[in-house]
Amino acid sequence: MGTGHLQMWIFSALVTLLTIGGIAYIFIAQPEYLRADRDGVPYFSPKVENPITGEAIDMGTLVRHYRGETP
Repeated sequence: MGTGHLQMWIFSALVTLLTIGGIAYIFIAQPEYLRADRDGVPYFSPKVENPITGEAIDMGTLVRHYRGETP
């Protein structure tokens, strides 16, 4: 095995380890920015009742309504 093959093997192993480490970090540490959107609404939140009509709506829509943004 020449030096070129050895360098590519080391490079491939390093990239593989970094990829596995990054994925493990996401699953183990669960950073806060992956739990909610920019308005603070959790990604996996159930639908809520519209106080005016009584129908079930997305929580993000309700937050945008109370912030004064158009839906």
